[in-house]
Amino acid sequence: MKVLVMIKGDGADEDKVAPTEAMFEEMNAYNEQLVNAGIMLAGEGLQSSSKGAKVVWDTSGEVSVVDGPFTEAKEIVAGYWIWQVSSLDEAVEWAKRCPSTPELRSVLEIRPYFEMEDFAKVVSPDVLEKEQALMDRIKEQHG
Repeated sequence: MKVLVMIKGDGADEDKVAPTEAMFEEMNAYNEQLVNAGIMLAGEGLQSSSKGAKVVWDTSGEVSVVDGPFTEAKEIVAGYWIWQVSSLDEAVEWAKRCPSTPELRSVLEIRPYFEMEDFAKVVSPDVLEKEQALMDRIKEQHG
């Protein structure tokens, strides 16, 4: 089972604590455990929402762009991992070991990826084959 683990924090707290060497060392040790266990496929931190933008479609189809920061947001995604685990329970156990910053409220949200077979009842084999071909091309392009 492949899962996305999103590291979430409060939007208003985004710039309250600057990363320290100790924080990096602690997270590096955790990431090393994930790699040694063979479950970490990818993972990175994200820059502050002040350096980002949101593209928003309203119900009329209008598209607007909202520049960061997103301090009004209750939660923002600060980083992520992609893990290959045997079950959601395994992912939860690994997430519970994640280091945290005591001054900040943090949340790890774990969401399983869809697998092609999840769509087999609603999508034709031809469409699934085209989707798989796109995924294969992406792997060829980016490894």
